[in-house]
Amino acid sequence: MKHLLRIDPGWFMLALALTGFLLLPGYLLLFSNLFVLGIFALSYDLLQGHAGIVSLGHAAFFGVGAFIAATLARHGVSEPLLGLIGATLVSGLVALVVTPVVVRGNDFTRLLVTLGIGFLIYEAANKARDLTGGADGLSDFTVGPVAGLFPFDFLGRTAFVYTLAVLVAIYAMMRRLAASPFGLALKGIRENVRRMSAIGAPVRRHLALAYTISGAIAGCAGALLVQTGSYASIDMLGFDRSADVMIMTTLGGTGSIPGVVLGAAGFGFLKDYLSSVSPKYWQLGLGLLLMASVFIGRGGLAGAFESLQRKLGGE
Repeated sequence: MKHLLRIDPGWFMLALALTGFLLLPGYLLLFSNLFVLGIFALSYDLLQGHAGIVSLGHAAFFGVGAFIAATLARHGVSEPLLGLIGATLVSGLVALVVTPVVVRGNDFTRLLVTLGIGFLIYEAANKARDLTGGADGLSDFTVGPVAGLFPFDFLGRTAFVYTLAVLVAIYAMMRRLAASPFGLALKGIRENVRRMSAIGAPVRRHLALAYTISGAIAGCAGALLVQTGSYASIDMLGFDRSADVMIMTTLGGTGSIPGVVLGAAGFGFLKDYLSSVSPKYWQLGLGLLLMASVFIGRGGLAGAFESLQRKLGGE
C-alpha cells in the first residue's frame, strides 16, 4: 500500500477515466465537461497555488477562448485543433496585455483589478452582439471532425477522448513547469516576494509569464467547452464561473496539481447531481457540502491524501 501511494495520482485518475469510458457510456458528455473543468482549474491554480495571485476575473480568459473558437468555426475554420490553438494563443495574448496592471500592487489591489478586468470584458462581449450574440450567445456554427477523421457524436465518445487527451497534455506540462526553475521561482515569490526581490529574481517578469500562461490555458478550456457543446454564451465570462474555479481549486487543494483536477471533477459532478435532484435548492446543498469540506478536510483532497500517506508511513 505504501508503494502504491508513492505513484503519481495522475495515473490513477487516468485509469479511472478510462474505466468510466468502458463502464458508463451514457455519461461520456458529462465526463468531457469534467475534463474541461479540470483544465480550467489547472489554469487558475498556476496563479493562486504557484504564484500566489488571487484572481476574481479568471473566467474572462475562459470566455475569450470560447468565443474565439466559436468565431473561427463560424468563419469556416471548423478544424477543432486549429480552433483550439487559435483560442489558446488569443487568450494568452489578452492576458499578456493586461499583465502590467495585474502584477503591480498588493494582493488586495490585484483582487480589485482582476475583478474589474472580468467585468469590462464581460460587458464588452455583451455589447458586441454582432460578434458574441449578446445574451443569446452563439450557436450558428459547426465544428468539424478532429484531425479530419473523428467527428463529434451524440454519445460523446469523440468529445471524451479529445478533452481527455488535452487534459493529459496540460497536466504533464504543469507537472514539468512546477518542477522547473521557473516553477520553483514562482513558489518562492508566493512564499516571500520581498526575499525573492532581494536576491535579484525578476519577480514581475515571472508573474507576468505565469499570468499569460494561465490565461492561455483558461482559453484552451473555454474553446474545448464550445467545441464539444456547439454553443458559446457570455455566461462563460461571468463572475460565477470565476467563483466556481476558485472553489474547485480550494476543494482540491491549492498548489496540488492532481488535487486540483480531482477537486474540479468532484465539484462538477456534485453540481450536476444536486441540480438534477433539486433544481430549485441545489445551491443550498452544494454550499453545505463545501462548508463541510473546509472544516472537516483542511487542505482539500490533496491534504486528505497527504494525511493518509503520513498515517500509513507511520505504521
